[in-house]
Amino acid sequence: MNRRNFIRKSAIASFGIPVIISACAGKTTPDTYLDLVDGISNDFPLLESTIADLQRMFKEGKASVRSVTELYLSRIEAVDQSGVELNSVIELNPDALKIADMLDGEMKSGKLRGPLHGVPILIKDNIDTADRMMNTAGALALEGNYPEHDAFIISQLRAAGAVILGKTNLSEWANFRSNQSSSGWSSRGGQTKNPYVLDRNPCGSSSGSGASVSANLCMVAIGTETNGSIICPASINGVVGIKPTVGLWSRSGIIPISVTQDTAGPMARTVQDAAILLGALTGVDRADTASSGLEEKIIKDYTVYLDRGGLKGKRIGIEKSYLKKNEKVDGLLSAAIEHLKGHGAEVIEIELLEKLNDIGSDEYKVLLYEFKDGVNKYLSGAKAKVHSLEDVITFNRSHADVAMPIFTQDILEESQKLGDLNTAEYRDALKRLLDTTRSAINQVMTEFKLDAISGPSYGPSWCTDHVNGDYSTGYGFSGPAAIAGYPHITVPMGFVSGLPIGLSFFGQAFSEPKLISMAYAYEQVSLNRRPPQFERDIV
Repeated sequence: MNRRNFIRKSAIASFGIPVIISACAGKTTPDTYLDLVDGISNDFPLLESTIADLQRMFKEGKASVRSVTELYLSRIEAVDQSGVELNSVIELNPDALKIADMLDGEMKSGKLRGPLHGVPILIKDNIDTADRMMNTAGALALEGNYPEHDAFIISQLRAAGAVILGKTNLSEWANFRSNQSSSGWSSRGGQTKNPYVLDRNPCGSSSGSGASVSANLCMVAIGTETNGSIICPASINGVVGIKPTVGLWSRSGIIPISVTQDTAGPMARTVQDAAILLGALTGVDRADTASSGLEEKIIKDYTVYLDRGGLKGKRIGIEKSYLKKNEKVDGLLSAAIEHLKGHGAEVIEIELLEKLNDIGSDEYKVLLYEFKDGVNKYLSGAKAKVHSLEDVITFNRSHADVAMPIFTQDILEESQKLGDLNTAEYRDALKRLLDTTRSAINQVMTEFKLDAISGPSYGPSWCTDHVNGDYSTGYGFSGPAAIAGYPHITVPMGFVSGLPIGLSFFGQAFSEPKLISMAYAYEQVSLNRRPPQFERDIV
């Protein structure tokens, strides 16, 4: 999530800023990286393999869970920890091979837990795993926090038979620490790189999850989003990301920002793999107020909605402000629109973002209040050396040389000054925010009888800059669905100067089946995904 947009009072997009495609100054990536990655990129036996491919190999006896797990661990060593030094994995699971052996034993005895049985996965480092891995939100202040219980979604993931390879790096505190932050950087994990062009940013806050699944370090990954933290890194790293309706996946056991907007979600190289993971982790969790009572909304298998004809008869609204904005992105969007029309969809120009120009300050205020409340509740029950947001701030000040070497903690300090969630300022801002956003989306979709709203998810990646922090490239379509709590899917739309761009589909609450159908149909006719080559800079 790009916090800088909130500070500028615009949670939706930075209008009028041109897309910048330029060489990054002060490059630190040596020429030898390109030589190192030729073999790494092209010779990996499981390159671009899907969950279906893996299950077929298991069934035919061509692979074991252990052999597959070993391949991915070796890939992580070669691409992430040496060679390219992508730096997307913050910690490996010391029990990964033990889990793999157990799952192999189950398969030999005829037990298959489902499509995720034996599937290697990486998990964002703000999700509790009750094992020998920490949960830190990338913060040195939380080093040593070994959770006693799995997050609800992790319990389901284990039951489904996935192999948790490790935890992914992220923008520290899910990018809610400073106005000058660099996405993909954390004091514990350092800077994650973009696997397509190494001096470009991977976006965040699910930076490591997006970069790792794109670079084939895992089969699928889990990210989290408050506003853009799945959609942006998925778009910018050339993968599929699904931000579910808030409540469809439980949030218990996840280090929070916002009780209103937070959700975890799948990141994968295909819509089908993302849909498999989405269904496996849905469920009612009484400990999460957004999840409780959703029994009738729970779907355990979204693959039944994977329809190559899913665009036929659909009405899709295209955000008008994203037309004729930048000629390179315009070309990709025009081609996408032709794909949509050519396969049976009707495309209607709409103006949604202009209705939401004034909500940025309310969203930022809501997040500041909810962050303090949520972090204090999480830390009060954690086995960490800090027990409150105030303790985190104090720790960072005392260890500024390692905790704050490139940017400070002004957002943490601003949040700490606020009251609790009974404060009138918070309640008023929350009501205005939800009423405005949900009404705008619902009104536009009803007026034009839309099945989805679409447009470029984000612009091309920017240069990683530890002096000035992140900067806008003129696009950002995560805000409306994120604030409303509605579902959002991004699918690869193509490339601008070698940098991936995603196409968004979002709609009203619990419209995941319809969105998955449309996203899958578009993916199958466009086939825009291609693996990264770890280029040194723009070629």
